[in-house]
Amino acid sequence: MDSDDEAAAAVAMARVRGTLRKSVSSSSYAQPVPRDAAAAAAARSIDDDTVASASASGTQPHASALHGHHDGGGRRGGALPEFVGEGGGEGIYRVPLRAAMHPGRPPPLEVRPHPLRETQVGSFLRALACEPGRRQLWAGSESGVRVWGLDEVFAAGCGGAGARRGDEESAPFRESVPVPPVLCVEVDAANALVWTGHKDGRISSWRMDLAGDGDDAPLFKEALTWQAHNRTPVLSMVITSYGEIWSGSDGGVIKAWPWDVIAKSLSLTPEEKHIAGLRIERSYIDLRNNATAGNISSFPAADVKHMLADHSRAKIWCLTSMAFAVWDARTRELLKVFGMDGQVESARLETPVMPEQFIEEEIKAKPVKKDKPQSSFTFFQKSRNALMGAAGAVRRVATKGTFVEDNRRTEAVVQAMNGTVWSGCTDGLIILWDGNGNRLQEFQHHCSSVQCMKALGERVWVGYASGIIQVMDVEGNLLAEWTGHSCPVIQMAIGGSYVFTLAHHGGIRGWPLASPGPLDDILRTELSNRELSYRRLVNIRMLVGTWNVGQEKASYESLMSWLGRAFFDVDLVVVGLQEVEMGAGVLAMAAAKESVGLEGSANGQWWIDNIGKTLDEGISFHRVGSRQLAGLLIAAWARKDLKPHVGDVDAAAVPCGFGRAIGNKGGVGLRIRVYDRRICFVNNHFAAHLENVSRRNADFDHIYRTMTFNKPHGSAASATSVQLHKTVNANGNREDEDIPEMAEADMVVFLGDFNYRLYGITYDEARDMVSQRSFDWLRERDQLQAEMRAGKVFQGMREGLIRFPPTYKFQRHLPGLAGYDSGEKKRIPAWCDRILYRDSRDVLTAECSLECPVVAKITSYEACMNVTDSDHKPVRCAFSVDIARVDEFIRRQEYGKILESDKRLRFLLQESHLVPDTIISTNNIILENQEHVVLRITNDCQRTKAAFVILCESQSITKQDGTKSEFPPRASFGLPLWLEVEPSVGLIEPGQTMEVTVHHEDYYTQEVFVNGVLQNCWCEVTRDKEAVLLINVTGSTSTETITHRINVRHCCSTISAPPPINPPSITTPSVDVLSGEASTRSSKKNPSNYLQRSDFKPLGSSEVFTSEFRDHLESEASGTMSARLEHYLYY
Repeated sequence: MDSDDEAAAAVAMARVRGTLRKSVSSSSYAQPVPRDAAAAAAARSIDDDTVASASASGTQPHASALHGHHDGGGRRGGALPEFVGEGGGEGIYRVPLRAAMHPGRPPPLEVRPHPLRETQVGSFLRALACEPGRRQLWAGSESGVRVWGLDEVFAAGCGGAGARRGDEESAPFRESVPVPPVLCVEVDAANALVWTGHKDGRISSWRMDLAGDGDDAPLFKEALTWQAHNRTPVLSMVITSYGEIWSGSDGGVIKAWPWDVIAKSLSLTPEEKHIAGLRIERSYIDLRNNATAGNISSFPAADVKHMLADHSRAKIWCLTSMAFAVWDARTRELLKVFGMDGQVESARLETPVMPEQFIEEEIKAKPVKKDKPQSSFTFFQKSRNALMGAAGAVRRVATKGTFVEDNRRTEAVVQAMNGTVWSGCTDGLIILWDGNGNRLQEFQHHCSSVQCMKALGERVWVGYASGIIQVMDVEGNLLAEWTGHSCPVIQMAIGGSYVFTLAHHGGIRGWPLASPGPLDDILRTELSNRELSYRRLVNIRMLVGTWNVGQEKASYESLMSWLGRAFFDVDLVVVGLQEVEMGAGVLAMAAAKESVGLEGSANGQWWIDNIGKTLDEGISFHRVGSRQLAGLLIAAWARKDLKPHVGDVDAAAVPCGFGRAIGNKGGVGLRIRVYDRRICFVNNHFAAHLENVSRRNADFDHIYRTMTFNKPHGSAASATSVQLHKTVNANGNREDEDIPEMAEADMVVFLGDFNYRLYGITYDEARDMVSQRSFDWLRERDQLQAEMRAGKVFQGMREGLIRFPPTYKFQRHLPGLAGYDSGEKKRIPAWCDRILYRDSRDVLTAECSLECPVVAKITSYEACMNVTDSDHKPVRCAFSVDIARVDEFIRRQEYGKILESDKRLRFLLQESHLVPDTIISTNNIILENQEHVVLRITNDCQRTKAAFVILCESQSITKQDGTKSEFPPRASFGLPLWLEVEPSVGLIEPGQTMEVTVHHEDYYTQEVFVNGVLQNCWCEVTRDKEAVLLINVTGSTSTETITHRINVRHCCSTISAPPPINPPSITTPSVDVLSGEASTRSSKKNPSNYLQRSDFKPLGSSEVFTSEFRDHLESEASGTMSARLEHYLYY
């Protein structure tokens, strides 16, 4: 019960404010009426699992079909009668209905079902990429790299008891050796490599063939790795049209890594990989330090979070949160730097001011005046005002400093197949740019933050922080939208017939590229018809307890009396305490902690530790979560065998005291995922005193509507997982802010000191009725049930039949009913301490199924009258909870069987795999005299658009003796530096023709860089060279391709003299220079800066190079490098 001094302080404060509110209890109340099933018929999409429509149907099993931790009789057997409040079928109090298949989205392929957050600590997936040719899906995690074979997703392999926690139902995959956290992934299909950028600054490559050797193969290792950035992470990475790897890091650092050096290092033996890594590390080109655009602006000193290769025009886009930079991929020249509004930026962004500076400004702006000592009430009021002011200052600092950045930032970028560049912002805005960085248009189809985008053919997929996935055409028109996940969609990849999405929790789903369409309806119907094959029913027993401890500490005997039965038949224990500690100083300290993201106290920890000892914590039970707000504390423990199925624990706190700011009244909650179902537990302490019925109702309404769950303070998961707080977007990450989070849960349990009293009765009458155990008569005068009948509070919630005496108010350490308050105030006994719940049923007779996944019954509801440590008695309520869940492993197998056996689906899939017919104007191109040759690609299909990508399959050089020397591909696009193809990516309208310009350069330069600095360069004459171009044509609903091959030959019958060069000096290079690498650039730069060379030794085999590289290292040690300069400058 509330202390007298606290109540006096509250009344005094209310008088000072002049807002003392008086409420009286209702004079008449309606009788309880059974709930109407039709009132709860409307459905709402609220989860990433199964969400139903009212029309969804399914088999409802008898209770004898249940299995799990306990056996039992019929579902209604042993259940207590329940009182049901009115208003549960309306608005935010409607019961969320579920179904075997979500009716509002395409049926997804569950590659990796939602893992529990606690199982992913240190191994969250954060990057995703796909290689359609080899049908592999790659993911980078905080501990390594994973790869799924798309042809094996329907096979058995990973699931079962032997799988790592979180991967029990995942499709089969292979895993790499442990490596530092992966932040970005790029695919090099031409060389069958996957490149990863890591948090420690390393770049690594992985061979696709080694990653596909089967489930029983050992952990695969990286093919090559080097330290790309010192002490800073590789935030972004891209492979250019000419094969270079560019990496971005903190502070605007951008490095380019020449492909020639990487290719030669890849050819070394495993024993020489360390030498190769050191060689690559010294070969980088520092782009940012030498970057200027018209002597006006340079790239800003901000983190390079995103990079995009514009293969259509051979450009590179580098993005910070607020600025864009466009580079020429061939010459490495910075072409333009501009902001989100399209305007050219200044040379540098201002260095962000640290929050401490703003704190000093706040202190200087608001000096503290010294007043004379006041009364205790005035001191408390001033303390409260000071706390509120401090909280406001913290919020202002956070807004201005680094805690919360600008509301509009760039979070994603992609190039559509028509050549436009799309950038997505934190406010949901999408901006379209042309290839030169000119702003074309902007639009917004959703208010949540854009997190990722992917393009194929004439479609663009967009993933939002709200979990929404949208499909648009290349003009930005919205084609479809659905809820893909229950949390942010952070990455996308396209492969096979699916667009794969990675959710923030680590789950991966594949969505048919043809969705939405008739394929979805067939899949949804067939999977729903097979529900019995993948539905699983389990039963758990829960014990929920509440106790207002009145700032006291309980004895071991009292705790055993209250919670001791948990040893026998309980799987989940949830305990809520009130008045763990009170007083002005405690409340002030608690408010200060909350303002900086801290919570808890010594008293609270004492209770958690001692309850844990009572439950034999660490052996029989494991604590899964807790939350404290001033005197309110809630904690949960799960039995050892249930713990693997319990996780995703989120906590919340809502203060209701003193202007909704102080935690003497309010609620603390835990949201726990149990067998893939969300259960919310909320511990409350409402307004005191008989007449404050309306205030208590308002407290419940405020808590129910505003409670927002987040990861508990200091949780292990929150330390490693990416934080995507709702403050990122002022509009919120949720599609509908009017829907409370508790309305989305499958089960909600409210417990605590609700402070509802008995009305219309005197103290003596109440004592007499209690002594006679006339509880039926007393219940008719219970304020809580009267308000529930009227639909004013706890709408639609249930409470077990009360068969125990009122639990308030008692004199401490006086046993029995004689302990009721007999002091001066003689407070009327009341059932202040209550436990209520709501499950998935819209009618009381509903059985557990995927349409009604959580069905609970109360098996006992009692108070521990022998406990005398507080002026309240502890109350406990035992639940038997039936849970219906989906076996994702079995459902995925059924998914595959349907795709294979259903003739309608096979026909639709074959139709979606059709590639538009195209015609090319020639198969052979001969270039000479710097001419431009136009290649024409015609879309011969009259129905759909054709997307094309032009790659270089191979290239060769004709030696002086007439023989040819073949070169390996220069990464995915791999264009040789003497060849320009524009556009190399495009979208062709039905019946239309696209003209592609093919051009060659007679002269280009060789450059040597050491540690990012240009050391030497010369001009090379282009000899007779050949390249084989591939034109890959695809549609919009599949990655199936039709390939055209074109031979391009550059004839150089007469080699003219290269442009005149006036070298500044010709000296013998130092050892540092000779250990650098040569890379080639266009001769468009000023030729006077280059050292002329005309003849080079042709590139030999990898074995010859390896042997010569050893000689190079030996000669470096002996100081004879100058004698070998002529040869090694070529490499």
